[in-house]
Amino acid sequence: MTEPAHDAEAVPAPPWERARRRAAPVRVPLTLDRIVDAAYTVLDREGYDRLSMRQVAAELGVAVSALYAHVTSKDELLDRMYARLFDGHGLPDPDPERWREQIKQYARDGRARLRAHRDMARISMARVPMTPELLPHIEQLLAVFRAAGLPDRVAAAAGDMLSTYLDGFAYEESMWEERRREAEVASWPELRAGMVEYFQSLPPDRFPHLRDLAAMMIAENNDSRFELGLDIILRGLASYIPPGHGTGEPGPAERGGDDPGQATG
Repeated sequence: MTEPAHDAEAVPAPPWERARRRAAPVRVPLTLDRIVDAAYTVLDREGYDRLSMRQVAAELGVAVSALYAHVTSKDELLDRMYARLFDGHGLPDPDPERWREQIKQYARDGRARLRAHRDMARISMARVPMTPELLPHIEQLLAVFRAAGLPDRVAAAAGDMLSTYLDGFAYEESMWEERRREAEVASWPELRAGMVEYFQSLPPDRFPHLRDLAAMMIAENNDSRFELGLDIILRGLASYIPPGHGTGEPGPAERGGDDPGQATG
């Protein structure tokens, strides 16, 4: 006589087993976006020097080997973190009448993004934005400079100069913040006051300029210092634009000078 087949699914599980099954966590697929998110979390907590593939894997609760299905190395992960800075950000269509304000806003936004994550400026300084995802951003920046009337030689160099200023400024900000914490100083105004007092206490016969300019050399806040540096850069760029482009700034021809990019005899 043939035994009847038993259908295991027809037998209900005991209550404790049903509870265990309900409590089992849902596995979330590992994606590149989740890896980059975890890398930012580790960066903000540990800093650049301690950021590693092992730390990122631990943050995600996966084996290190699982990461390599999405990124080939730590360098590629850093590139992905850098590229994320530009997601959803870009320049508007070039406007020759407003090019300086467009570049200022681009720079302000860039600084804010670098400051959003600990040590991001260090990562940015070592990355070259020549990936397919970032090339459109370079193209937009060059379009704004050329539409403004900058000579091609100057336009070609201006983007790199601007990014160097952004990276360097944000990196310096992060270093000074570390120094403030290490010195156990409560705030930047307190640290600034001590620095100004030191410069103004120097012998006047040897350091007259340091004494006179101390309060202006060390700005009350980094925003005003950043804006001044940005204005200096943009005024310098504007001086290369020939008259007739609506900048309000004299070009080389009006000043009777040569384009510094040209060799003189």
